Amino acid sequence: MRFPLPLTAKIAAYIIGKKLRKIEKFATVLQLEPLHTCNLTCTGCGRIREYSTSIKDVMPLADCLGAAEECGAPMISICGGEPLIYPKIEELVDGLLGQGRIVYLCTNATAMRKKMRDYLKSEYGSLLPADCTLPISDCRLQGEKRTRHEDLERKVETLLREDLITAKQGEEIRAARPPKPAKGATSTMPLAIAPNQFMYWNVHLDGLERTHDLIVEREGVFKEAVLAIRMAKVLGYQVATNTTVYRETDPQEIEQMFAFLGSLGVDGHTISPGYDYDAAKVDMMQRLDRQPEDFFLTREMTREKFANAVEWGERYPIFGTPTYLEFLAGRRDLTCSAWAIPTRNVRGWKGPCYLMTDGHYATYNELLGKTDWNKLGVVNGEARDPRCENCMVHCGYEPTASLGLQAEKGDMWKNIKFNFGRKPVARGGEQVHAFNGVSAGQGHLTGRKEEAVALQP
Repeated sequence: MRFPLPLTAKIAAYIIGKKLRKIEKFATVLQLEPLHTCNLTCTGCGRIREYSTSIKDVMPLADCLGAAEECGAPMISICGGEPLIYPKIEELVDGLLGQGRIVYLCTNATAMRKKMRDYLKSEYGSLLPADCTLPISDCRLQGEKRTRHEDLERKVETLLREDLITAKQGEEIRAARPPKPAKGATSTMPLAIAPNQFMYWNVHLDGLERTHDLIVEREGVFKEAVLAIRMAKVLGYQVATNTTVYRETDPQEIEQMFAFLGSLGVDGHTISPGYDYDAAKVDMMQRLDRQPEDFFLTREMTREKFANAVEWGERYPIFGTPTYLEFLAGRRDLTCSAWAIPTRNVRGWKGPCYLMTDGHYATYNELLGKTDWNKLGVVNGEARDPRCENCMVHCGYEPTASLGLQAEKGDMWKNIKFNFGRKPVARGGEQVHAFNGVSAGQGHLTGRKEEAVALQP
């Protein structure tokens, strides 16, 4: 199966329940942006410019958890900005999982290995009392603690052997102890982001090394993302990737990337075309002095780039529906259902959708009620709103497919087979030349011809 059965069952039960109660519009995924601060300036992202006056603001933890309860979506995509910068990211993930949500923690992966080292420290620290001064290897652990320690040791040794942590980091992990408690308090380790069947690291990758580093405008990000993915799989996390395709993207490179990621054990992928929304266009022209039409896709270009999307779905573990992939390939038409994947950020519920901003609302119901959804999207080839003309993005059109809002004969069986059939296993990833050179300094701000290097992380 593309998704583990418990996740699929949770989502299916939620959708069936809504349909049985004849609720017309409801959230399936919440795009939760607890902050817009980011340590990268990716080409094609307009968040930093659009939210420049609130770029340092963060949502209170209670508001984040309350947004999930308010809209009721079974799946939460924690995005931003870079969510790992959020001061209470551990508490947020823990709280959402405690609500019974499926959590996608979106990240550029630059801080991902640190968070996983924090998890290992919490695991080692929980094995011993705070006042223990002996090395953990000298302690006579019994029963479950001994078993846990042996498992941790095997994993740390693997990480050391594969150069995923340094010797010093290994020592720090093994020396972890709970902080000394205040008088009358219980000593516990700080919360950490632990492997969980209902959580995925969702790593941003827009291509192989040169392409990705060019788009994120920093050298070394692709290498770090690969190291983080490898470390995550050693520790037992689920890992997905999300990819945006732009005008300069080579579809063959996307296939190579999927094959390479398959060799790393990545569990699945989401993919969407790059869309020239207003904030991104302004950023590109003013910061990079580039014309948006040279970077983003038109609707016709999207169909050309995704001509083999249906075949990609058969060969690689792409999450979603074959209906959406058919739409991207130009084999059928869909209308937009942006109400099903709402965005909540520091200013409120963003309307009308993740990429277009006409305002922010106090509640999800207010967003639903005050947005004229009939004036959005493309119907019969005509854009109801000029801003929608080239949009075919995942967050607007995948819900239409997954909810069967424009179902055709055979779609139900096709979707069942797609999601419940055997998970595709990517082949040939070991032969992919993933580390194919770097961009210079700031990516699209400078650019440099490929240096033909084949470095291994």
